Amino acid sequence: MYKRQGINISEKDLQVLDSVISPLIRQGQSPYLILKNHPEIHLSEKTIYNYIECGALSVKNLDLPKKVKYKMRSPHPSEIKDTGIFEGRTYKDFTSYMEQYPETNVVEMDTVVGCEGTHKVLLTLFFRNCHLMLIYLLDDKKPESAKKVFDMLEKKLPTLNFCITFPVILTDRGGEFSKPETLECGINNVIRTSIYYCDPMASWQKPGIEKNHEYIRKILPKGSSFDNLTQFHINKIMNHINSTARASLNGLSPIQLAQMLIHEEAFKAFGLHEIKADNITLTENLLK
Repeated sequence: MYKRQGINISEKDLQVLDSVISPLIRQGQSPYLILKNHPEIHLSEKTIYNYIECGALSVKNLDLPKKVKYKMRSPHPSEIKDTGIFEGRTYKDFTSYMEQYPETNVVEMDTVVGCEGTHKVLLTLFFRNCHLMLIYLLDDKKPESAKKVFDMLEKKLPTLNFCITFPVILTDRGGEFSKPETLECGINNVIRTSIYYCDPMASWQKPGIEKNHEYIRKILPKGSSFDNLTQFHINKIMNHINSTARASLNGLSPIQLAQMLIHEEAFKAFGLHEIKADNITLTENLLK
């Protein structure tokens, strides 16, 4: 029997438990996700954390998904200088619109950058209603690169479904979003979406996408270069993240919920597919 710090379990049962839990922890899965996908494990999250804390399992605290700490964001030199583009597109305008049309699906938009000196960046689009996150690799952080993604999506959807899927987009004041009219106006000069901007240094106004970036950073830590990646790699990352069950979604994954809430043609156009629970990897090993 293993008896330590209140734990009372046979060595055989502990070995079986360790053989299931520890490999999944090393893949970046949380105790919540493991228990969600393995109902045969009759333990609580707290108990698993206690087992790890006291050394009963072969994984250690360092193997657990790290909690991200945020610090106050400083203005970036690439932020939009032409304040005229914010007329009618401020966060106050956004909240006023949502008061009038509260059922509107909001999509948060942002970018994730690689290490200093690299060119490629990630464009992310986060659906508030289902926590689905789309990720696209851009050649650089220029407005034209973001427009290419919008045009590509509109061609796939096409325009009407784009309007339904992306009715309102909330983003920050990064220079890559400094030409909102090129994002709002579609390939046939049809208005396809409405762009709104958060207040300066107020990333908390789009909390969903900021929180979801934690998943990207588990796989591509700060200091990583994206220059050798392709959209194939990014799609792989996107599918593993979107297949991860969330307590905030009552145990569903974003991809499962998206199939119910997002237009069917749009879902197909995104090229999403669900990863089996035990194959989900949320560490750097995913791309190795």
